[in-house]
Amino acid sequence: MAQAERVGVVGTGRMGANMARRLKDVGYNVTALYDTNAQAARELAQEIGARAFERLADVTANADVILTVVSDDAAMDKIFSENDSSLLADASGRIFVNCATVSPRTHVEVDRRAKTRGASSIEACMASSIPQARNGTLYLMVGGNKDTFERVRPMLEKMSSSLRYIGETGKAAEVKALVNMVMNINTAGLAEGLGLGDALGLDLTMLREVFSQTGANSRVLETDGADMQNRDHDTYFSAEHAAKDSGIALLLANDAGLELPLAQATYEQYERMKEGGLGDLDKSGIAELTFKGRHA
Repeated sequence: MAQAERVGVVGTGRMGANMARRLKDVGYNVTALYDTNAQAARELAQEIGARAFERLADVTANADVILTVVSDDAAMDKIFSENDSSLLADASGRIFVNCATVSPRTHVEVDRRAKTRGASSIEACMASSIPQARNGTLYLMVGGNKDTFERVRPMLEKMSSSLRYIGETGKAAEVKALVNMVMNINTAGLAEGLGLGDALGLDLTMLREVFSQTGANSRVLETDGADMQNRDHDTYFSAEHAAKDSGIALLLANDAGLELPLAQATYEQYERMKEGGLGDLDKSGIAELTFKGRHA
């Protein structure tokens, strides 16, 4: 993919906006932005010298490669709806790179719809957070047509420190669902360990150090342990999104005829956070259910 080609970004929240900034920084021609929060898109457009549009079809008309970073399956279905006002309007020759965590079946359906319009679609699932999006150090897992992937590989390499082609459409989304499922289980387990340690009167800084040198160590301990201890829940990955992602994994398990009791219990804990008005906290906020003595 030549840097002269036009790049559009649909979904200019913190992840999408930082991806757009990164691409602008490394010389890509970011031309078209869209978000349901039109003000956010306009502000980013002014910052990076792009143009914000109020119609999805206008993004397609003004970009050759379009990144999408939306919230869920319903949002994906909407932006790729089979009408003349979606991203699929006059989309022949366009490449869609879909980065949101949505169900594999949605990626497969989007790919089908894109092909009927003469466009191409791949998934580029992210196992990283906001700072990595800004710095171009995302961990990206790609699914879809291999030739399409090779076409956009140079751009994806500028966005990532690790780039892995997984396989056909939907397969990268399956791997991402498993990554988040295990991460969420680890997060809940760490919260319970620190919560019990707190109830026993143990020094939590000492306990985290012991965890880090033993079989209790995990990536989650490194990224979230101190935040749990300090009740610092600035949101990098919300509990609402954690519940959504665990739910995707459970649907895959159901399709495979498997029961996943740990994943189910973790999903229910994140649902409890949502019900308790804590869905907009970082996923590490699951510790609050334990520290406050409300864990079931």
